[in-house]
Amino acid sequence: TGLLQPGLFPPPPSKGAITVTTEDLECLDSGEFLNDVIIDFYLKYLLVQKAPQASVDRSHVFSSFFYKQLTRRDNANEDSTSTPAQVRRHQRVRTWTRHVDIFDKDFLFVPVNQESHWYLVVICFPGLEVPQYVKRDGSGFVQGDGGEGLGESEGEIHGENRSSSDVDKGLFFRYLQVEWETKRGGYRDFSVDNMIGSHCRVPLQDNSSDCGLYLLQYAESFLQDPVLHFDFPLRLDHWFSRQKVRGKREEIRDLILHLYRFQQGSLGSEALEDRTDYGNVI
Repeated sequence: TGLLQPGLFPPPPSKGAITVTTEDLECLDSGEFLNDVIIDFYLKYLLVQKAPQASVDRSHVFSSFFYKQLTRRDNANEDSTSTPAQVRRHQRVRTWTRHVDIFDKDFLFVPVNQESHWYLVVICFPGLEVPQYVKRDGSGFVQGDGGEGLGESEGEIHGENRSSSDVDKGLFFRYLQVEWETKRGGYRDFSVDNMIGSHCRVPLQDNSSDCGLYLLQYAESFLQDPVLHFDFPLRLDHWFSRQKVRGKREEIRDLILHLYRFQQGSLGSEALEDRTDYGNVI
């Protein structure tokens, strides 16, 4: 496979960098399933370089490991007798939002892998307690007047042509409830009665292996031009063309190799002479 020295994205001194190995690159071959590294890498790339800044400021993207942590079985050291399940789940990921108040965001993106299938969940306006119509600026974003949250209503966008019961929406509601108590104090009812759920009509894959690519395109299209009208169910059948997704494997591969070559050149000849210490990491 050859030995490549490390290339991180985003590069130092930025935090939260993601490394991509040559093995990860292989999942970009035709017919292969995208793994969590590629998913997290491209979502990070969208936030750092590609998406409009207005979208970035209003959005928070969770790692693909977030849902895994919420749904994993209890460890032996987790007290399952006196601590409610939703609190135990929240404790596993409580540090993931220590630098952000998700209730100040308009959109939360959660990539989900379940039974070898990728989904995208988007939670809209989690800080909004009552529905309201507000004016939007030229970029199409909500402009609010306070800290309650911005937008018309809260909702969930679940992309892929499967039953909406495939992903446990209640799990997200319970997470939000504990996160609210932690960040804002007091109790707030996050439930199906107060949060509108929608299984969107979106462009769909025509094979069994491109679900990850469609997840990435859903996120990219949403960040580029966020949904403005929340009349459920959302009808986004013609959101983007299938042809746009077909070239995405090569696009992501070229992007990763470009970043690798750029970082390779920026590290200097001294680092290049000792590349075997790094292993097959891009």
